[in-house]
Amino acid sequence: MKFEDYSISFEIKKNLEKLGFRRPTDIQFKAIPPIMKGEDVLAIAQTGTGKTAAFAIPILNIIQKEKIIKRANGIKCLVMVPTHELAKQITEVFTTIGNNTGIKTIGIIGGVDQAPQIANLENGVDILVATPGRLFDLLSQGYLKLHRIEILILDEADHMLDLGFIRDINDLIKYLPKKRQTLFFSATINLKIKKLAYSLVNKAIRIQISPKNPVAKNIDHSVAFIEMDDKRAFLERLVTEYPESKILVFVRTKVRAERVKKAMERVKIESDTIHSDKEQKERSKTMEDFNQGNVKLLIATDVSARGIDFPNIDFVVNYDLPEVPENYVHRVGRTGRGKKKGQAVSFCSTEEKEILAEIETFLDKEIKVMEIEKETYRETLDFTKDTDNNWKKLIRENEKEIRKMKGGKKK
Repeated sequence: MKFEDYSISFEIKKNLEKLGFRRPTDIQFKAIPPIMKGEDVLAIAQTGTGKTAAFAIPILNIIQKEKIIKRANGIKCLVMVPTHELAKQITEVFTTIGNNTGIKTIGIIGGVDQAPQIANLENGVDILVATPGRLFDLLSQGYLKLHRIEILILDEADHMLDLGFIRDINDLIKYLPKKRQTLFFSATINLKIKKLAYSLVNKAIRIQISPKNPVAKNIDHSVAFIEMDDKRAFLERLVTEYPESKILVFVRTKVRAERVKKAMERVKIESDTIHSDKEQKERSKTMEDFNQGNVKLLIATDVSARGIDFPNIDFVVNYDLPEVPENYVHRVGRTGRGKKKGQAVSFCSTEEKEILAEIETFLDKEIKVMEIEKETYRETLDFTKDTDNNWKKLIRENEKEIRKMKGGKKK
């Protein structure tokens, strides 16, 4: 089935054609019809499979029809997301697919001046994409009214729970009409998500795509056993061997992100970091630089894993293994988007082997091991330009000299 065969407006079809969307992905094929019928939906699908378009296309069509018959003004759809970056990405998807439909979508996030956001709200909005903090700020100040909401979407719902937003979600329900359509979209699901979902939905249609293999087939993911202090040398080697590739690196903490960046600076490799300590303006510029290819190496924390949705990330590197197994899926899912192939490699140190075991249990399969010969391992450390790592090379060379001297004396 092609999008041209769907009962959606001419404007939406035209926009999809411009975007190169010919046929729906599996999640789109299964989710669009029930959403168009007004059903509640709980959808679980791998990252990079087109989840955003799966709800954006039918929602835009529903609201466009309502505008034609001149229903009362007000926000008709609220999309709640956990991160700033994800809010911007989803707003862009709605705006692009909804071009020339007369539907206005805006995103509101914290960390930036609220005045322009208030002005946009006062000018009228049909679809609101928001992070919890700024949403409740504007609600408490009286700038936001949600009494006309007809559709509530929780995207990356599992991550929202991980970040402690469950109280915000429960508080939000108090502001919404009881009669509404509710949609849950996520790449992973657990008992907490199920409990929350079924407390908010009414006879929901459950859609689950490839549940036994949460990592998309077009992502080649593997693990390399590399000690903690040696990881920077192997990252240097990867970047050097693939100078034109766009590489996204995930680390455990903000401090680690900055340390890895400094290590790359020492070997003359340009990189940038993105994490919650940075102001929104700075984060936006970093994302734009990475998107445009001005910066090829981006170092991020898990907070950003759900908001980075660029189509051409060649490699994802788990510099540190994620402590939450589900985050592995979201991290590696930043590459191999759509129909493109992607590479993901995890650096696993001795102290991280337990974490690796937990991830493999979650995936219900072992991750392919990238074998590194001892000679290759030593060469990688010996040839690094990182002056902080050169002391290891000097020790090894000294040990070789001592062995040679001892061997000479025996003769």
